[in-house]
Amino acid sequence: MSLEAMQVAKVYRHLLKAVVKHIGKDGSKRHFKDFVTQEFRNSVELSDAAAQQKIKLARDYTCLLNSVHHHKELLFSYNIAVDRSDEVKRTLNKSAASVGLQLPEVYQP
Repeated sequence: MSLEAMQVAKVYRHLLKAVVKHIGKDGSKRHFKDFVTQEFRNSVELSDAAAQQKIKLARDYTCLLNSVHHHKELLFSYNIAVDRSDEVKRTLNKSAASVGLQLPEVYQP
């Protein structure tokens, strides 16, 4: 595998990981992942300059997804007039999971 192919595979892996982590992979959001996969498959047929441009675009989009998610987490941690109930719930679930427990679902009438 050439060095260029390894770099393309690395960018593809990072982009897919960011899409799954920050957008999701369930049925209603699967089209994001499918679009990324299709674009990388189509880039094989492009010229070298166009392929390099798409790789740069994929790298930039990965950075954007990660940065927006990180920014949102910072806003939550600074308590900037946002609803923190989801963050508190996530923190409690992580804490419980770290000691091998699972919190029960809260009944909502």
